[in-house]
Amino acid sequence: MEKITFQPEGEEAVEFFVLEQTVIGAKSYILVTDVEDGDGEALILRDDSDGADEEANYSIVDDDDELEAVAPLFRKLLEDEDIGLD
Repeated sequence: MEKITFQPEGEEAVEFFVLEQTVIGAKSYILVTDVEDGDGEALILRDDSDGADEEANYSIVDDDDELEAVAPLFRKLLEDEDIGLD
């Protein structure tokens, strides 16, 4: 499982494991968790980087409308996996 380091501005870096990724409307999204196996916290991150950025610039998706649009796609992608999003 791929691991990324996420560092919110002004905060300590946190490592996440990438469960799945998708693209919606030219924006890339990843579903991440804080543990490789077992129950953990899951977040959806949006890649806000542009073509000039050397590394991805992720933001936590916290807008309810955006979450309602993206979360069902991840549920569908993971329906054959043993991962619950509820």
